[in-house]
Amino acid sequence: MRRRPPFRYARQAVTFLLACGAAGPLLGAQHASLDREILTELNRARTGPAAYAGLLETMLPRFRGVLYDRPDRVTIATQEGAAAVREAIAVLRRTTPLPPLDYSPGLSRAARDHAVDQGRDGGIGHTGTDGSRMVDRIGRYGTWDGSAAENIAYGSETARDVVIDLLIDDGVPDRGHRANILDPELRLAGAACAPHAQYRIVCVIDFAGAYREAKASPPRR
Repeated sequence: MRRRPPFRYARQAVTFLLACGAAGPLLGAQHASLDREILTELNRARTGPAAYAGLLETMLPRFRGVLYDRPDRVTIATQEGAAAVREAIAVLRRTTPLPPLDYSPGLSRAARDHAVDQGRDGGIGHTGTDGSRMVDRIGRYGTWDGSAAENIAYGSETARDVVIDLLIDDGVPDRGHRANILDPELRLAGAACAPHAQYRIVCVIDFAGAYREAKASPPRR
């Protein structure tokens, strides 16, 4: 049984946020909608990687060095500029279409635990305030097998922004978030977003190669 190192931190999403202007907090209903939209957007990238590369190509003319001029929004500062986008485009164009990710209620609940936990005090990273790791959190609601991984995005307020930020993986040397999204061995996922004290919003995505949902989930305090 292969178990991949699951802990990767979405630094690029944080970098993008640092240059953004203030925005109002998203309401709870909007977060719930975003949770569902993220899985849909992930599957657009997996099942049609070449077409998704076309979306990234529209970004290229808007770069001025490391600055990216977003349409109708505040200019943001990246670490690598257009080079990281071109790399992501090349990877997507040579990626064979993948099966869509199946929704997992247990993985979604694990993602929500971490999003809510981090949001309260503005934390970042993959370790919960109770010391939990990703494998601990997904273990609360089921049993995973084969491989498991976690992506986290901070400050991205639409599903497309979340997925594009993680695919580009600006400033992340191993491009681990992109690898998770395009990993054929990861077959299930759950996403959850919550208000974040520092970056306005945090979105957590938990993945697994196989996952058996628990019959009765333990209560969370």
